[in-house]
Amino acid sequence: MTWIKGLAIWLEHRGLRPAYGGGVLLGLAIFFFAAATNTLAGWLYVMSGVLLALLAIAARLPLRHLQGLTLSRPTIEPVSVGQSWVMELNIHNPQPQPKGLFQVIDQLPRSLGSLPPKAIRTIAPGQTYTWQYRLTPQRRGIYSGSTVILRSAAPLGLFWGRREIRMPTRLVVYPQILALQHCPILDTLGDRSGQQWHYRPVVRLATEGLTRSLRPYRWGDPTRLIHWRTSARYGELQVRELEKVTASQAVVIALDTRPIWSAEAFEQAVVAAASLYHYALKRGLAAALWLPPGELLQDRASALSALAAVEPQPTSAIRLQPPDLPLIWLTAQGSDPAALPPGRCQIIWGSNPGQATADGAGATLWIAVDQPLAAQIQASPPSSPKL
Repeated sequence: MTWIKGLAIWLEHRGLRPAYGGGVLLGLAIFFFAAATNTLAGWLYVMSGVLLALLAIAARLPLRHLQGLTLSRPTIEPVSVGQSWVMELNIHNPQPQPKGLFQVIDQLPRSLGSLPPKAIRTIAPGQTYTWQYRLTPQRRGIYSGSTVILRSAAPLGLFWGRREIRMPTRLVVYPQILALQHCPILDTLGDRSGQQWHYRPVVRLATEGLTRSLRPYRWGDPTRLIHWRTSARYGELQVRELEKVTASQAVVIALDTRPIWSAEAFEQAVVAAASLYHYALKRGLAAALWLPPGELLQDRASALSALAAVEPQPTSAIRLQPPDLPLIWLTAQGSDPAALPPGRCQIIWGSNPGQATADGAGATLWIAVDQPLAAQIQASPPSSPKL
């Protein structure tokens, strides 16, 4: 039946797919013409000719009816798996006559699901119709491009015509982020092997501290921040922007991308990496993400976008060169950890669920694929004396 569907779409592109009424009239026209050739009755020829002329005119109208409509879509912010998007599609009618009686089909990437057609009754001249709907993605990824289909049989309703408009859409679905209340393997990182936290200064805008720069006064700025001497010099109020320098602990979340994973275990590892990264940021740590053999990602949007698109590498010949920072290594059972720094902590997806060990290389937490992930990540590693 695929070829029938393809033929129907091909006819719609040319405005030649009959609607129910058009099919009935086409059948009557053929019947009258066949009867006329058999009986040589002139009035049957006339009826057949009138119907065929009406159908020929009706076949050209739907595509003309859809011409002139313009579509736009605002920028779509990334969401995580399970969160809802509020999608918008703006349909503008710049023509001097109203447009209406057509369907809009927003064809998003197949992994995001499908939507029912939206019927629009009328759009006045110069007006814009905004179609809003909610979409809840169930799979992470970076999706680009979507196709919007406009279908109409107006004004006579005898033939269907369609326009397909390619929209330059970029949809980013981050992995699911678990709401971790605590994470002992991250909280105690560095205590087991004697490796200390690395500190680096973090500069944040504040209402107290060192003067960063001067800018024009904006409504609502505290008067105590006004720099009166500079304001008198320039003839307008100038306000000090202050910054505060604090020390921040650094931690690297590293995900093994070698082809050693099952599909379900790898998806859980991606969720765990995103959750640990988010938890570290919430604690005020200078968190970073490392996906071998790539570079260290410190920006939140870059890190989560990389996790949205990451897949296991096609080859295991990846040279592991982790950064010299406290490291949480997410891997699968059977991997070779020899190239990792000795102070690492490991989260391993394998056959020893619920077990956590501590040795000279750091803590190791085992994860079972068939058990709740959040509870296992929040499990406490065994205590060991600090060096």
